Amino acid sequence: MQMEYRQLGASGLRVPALSFGTGTFGGSGPLFGAWGSSDAQEARRLVDICLDAGITLFDTADVYSNGASEEVLGAAIKGRRDAVMISTKTGLPMGDGPNDWGVSRNRLIRAVEAALRRLGTDHIDLLQLHAFDTSTPAEELLATLDQLVRAGKVRHVGVSNYPGWQLMKALGTADRHGWPRFVAHQVYYSLIGRAYEADLMPLASDQAVGAMVWSPLGWGRLTGKVRRSSPIPAGSRLHQTAAFAPPVADEHLYRVIDMLDEIAAETGRTVPQIALNWLLQRPTVSSVIIGARNEEQLRQNLGAVGWSLTVEQIAQLDQASHVMPAYPHTPYHQQEGFARLNPPLV
Repeated sequence: MQMEYRQLGASGLRVPALSFGTGTFGGSGPLFGAWGSSDAQEARRLVDICLDAGITLFDTADVYSNGASEEVLGAAIKGRRDAVMISTKTGLPMGDGPNDWGVSRNRLIRAVEAALRRLGTDHIDLLQLHAFDTSTPAEELLATLDQLVRAGKVRHVGVSNYPGWQLMKALGTADRHGWPRFVAHQVYYSLIGRAYEADLMPLASDQAVGAMVWSPLGWGRLTGKVRRSSPIPAGSRLHQTAAFAPPVADEHLYRVIDMLDEIAAETGRTVPQIALNWLLQRPTVSSVIIGARNEEQLRQNLGAVGWSLTVEQIAQLDQASHVMPAYPHTPYHQQEGFARLNPPLV
C-alpha cells in the first residue's frame, strides 16, 4: 500500500488521502465515550501505525471530550512534531459562559492559545471553525484569523459544517481585504449522506476548497456489521450515538449495503474499504478522515487506498445511493436542458 498525497484546496499544503480522526482519544461523555477512550500509550501506537502507512494528518477539536482529545494527541506525537500535521477545530461551546462559544475575536484567540497548550505545540497546521457562528461578523472573524496566521500560531484556515452561502460570503470578504482564505471544508459525506454534492461540492470546485470528509462510514452504518436481516449489533456505538447522526431511511441504507456486499464479493475487499474508496474518487475530496478504536479497525481502514473501484462499480454505487435532491437542484437530474448547463464535476 502506498499513500497518495493531495493538495488541500488552493493551498500549498499536501495532505494524505486518508487522515486520522482522534475523537476516540481520551473519550468521555455520551458521544465521545461511545466512540472510544484511547489513552496516550494506545494513541501513540495508533499514531505509529498511521505514520508507517503515510498518514501524517491528525484531526481533533477542543470540544472532543472537553479538550482531552487534544491532550492525548499532544502526548502521542511528543518528540515527533515535525513528522505530523495537526488539524483542530473550535467554535462549539466549551462552557456555560457568554464567551465560551462562537468565534469572536476574544473567544478565537483564547481558544487557539488553549489548544496550543493542550497539544504541546507552538503552531496549528490547519485551524477549522467547527460551525457557523451567526453572531460574529465575517470581518471580525477573518481579521482575527489573519492576526493568528501572521503571528505564526496558525498556518492554514478552514471551516466545518458551513452553509454554502456563508462560506462564499467569507471567501469574498477574505479576497476583498487580502486576508487568508479558507482552504478546507470539513463535511459529512458518505454513500448514505450525499447532500454535500448539491451546493457545497460545486462551490468547493469553483473556489478550490478541499473537502475533508468526516464520518465517511455513515456513523458506523457502513462498517459491514449492519444488514437487512441483522439489527444493530450489540456493542455498536449506534446504540448511544444514533440520535446525533443525520437520519437515513432503512430501505435506502439496505439498498446501499446490498450493493456494497455485491462489490465486496467481486473484489475481495471489505464493505468499509469499498465505501471509503468510493469517497476517494469523488470530486473536491482532499482527505477522508478515518477513525479507529483499536489497531485492527485502523489496519482494515488503511486497506481503502492503493487500489480503485472500476468505473462500472462506481456507477453501481452511485445509482444505489442516489436520492433525489431538493429544489432547486432537482431539475438538473430530470431535464436534459438543465443538465447541459450543469455538467458533472470532475
